[in-house]
Amino acid sequence: MATTAAHPINGALARMHSLLDELAEVPTWSMSQTATAEALVDFSRLEARVVELKSRTLAHAETVAVAETNASPSVAVWHSNATRSTKRESFRQVRLAEGLDRYDLVREALGRGEVVAEQASVICTALDELPDDLDPSVLEQAAKALVAFAEVHDAKALRVLGRRILEVVAPEVAEAWEAEQLEREEREAEKSAVFRMREDGHGRIKGSFTVPLLAGQMLERALLAFAAPKHQIANRTADGADEQGEHEEQAPVPVRRPTAQRLGAAFVELVERLDPHELPKAGGVNATVVVTMTLDSLKDGLVAATLDTGDRISAATARRLACEAGVVPVVLGGKSQPLDVGRAKRYFTPGQRVAMGIRDGGCTARGCDAPPAMCHAHHDDPWSCHGHTDLARGRLLCPFHHRRIHDPEYESDVGANNQVTFHRRT
Repeated sequence: MATTAAHPINGALARMHSLLDELAEVPTWSMSQTATAEALVDFSRLEARVVELKSRTLAHAETVAVAETNASPSVAVWHSNATRSTKRESFRQVRLAEGLDRYDLVREALGRGEVVAEQASVICTALDELPDDLDPSVLEQAAKALVAFAEVHDAKALRVLGRRILEVVAPEVAEAWEAEQLEREEREAEKSAVFRMREDGHGRIKGSFTVPLLAGQMLERALLAFAAPKHQIANRTADGADEQGEHEEQAPVPVRRPTAQRLGAAFVELVERLDPHELPKAGGVNATVVVTMTLDSLKDGLVAATLDTGDRISAATARRLACEAGVVPVVLGGKSQPLDVGRAKRYFTPGQRVAMGIRDGGCTARGCDAPPAMCHAHHDDPWSCHGHTDLARGRLLCPFHHRRIHDPEYESDVGANNQVTFHRRT
């Protein structure tokens, strides 16, 4: 009975499996440092060469209609099912195979192990994004340049270089093409800008957003300013380390939190410090949040306050925000009649803020070194309790200590040196 000879690729794969079988039980403990390093680099080259061979075979699979063997809608779906790969990964591999099929220079470099699959994918994408009417010789120069760059740059750097490759190989057309690309991207970015928010039912709002590059970087710079170490001064009270006793005499200890948490706190502060008078009006009034609470609670009580949206916040938070943020307190008397709806001179003037900065030198909490520009202006006689916005009865506090001075879990004392000392209530 005649048998069909195996294709060279199938035969080579069988031999590779046989070789790997021989290594299945070989221990690695005897490999030297040099041998281990060399082996890892060789593995990378071998993986690249196998990827090139697999990509050629995937491209051929389309030609011989492999997907029809089980009625799959595409080679990628067939590959996902046959190899138990995710569809996302299979589509990625097929896209790479298609790109290598278009750009022989990149495929050959991958086949020699001179670039890895991640680099090859980035190069193919960069070449695909070049103008459709680009001269073939210029396209070839771009491919050669990017393959050469891959010798010293990883995929992340290649992605940046790929966007500017025309400046290297065809500067005479690069400027116009880049301008066209940027205009198109900016138009698309404006159209795709979205912002979503939802309450989670546990006192938080979660969300996501997509904004144009410039707006995103402006927001990032603002958050980084609020999240700077000198601005985010925190002590160890969060975990109860500062108890009454000798620990009260220690200066606050800076706590380095993960970047995501620092930026989250910075975003909260950015929103709280927006001046509603600088925002567009909605319904004829400034974009402010209205908080309704009783007079007793606003002074020192614990009864929660109600926002004009119907949501609730603690009395301590309402008292703190009444000092400076875009919140208008509506104070109710015994018969739930409004006694006070804000006052005209609520914020300290720029001149008063400058004078406070000169006088206080920064946050007046003992041991805190937050500079004046990073501080809030606090009323010693709470504005929410009919305190006046006077320089003599105001002080600078950093955001952390401004929260603490309104926190019912703490009491504070102002010493002769105008420094505020905090004590946890017992």
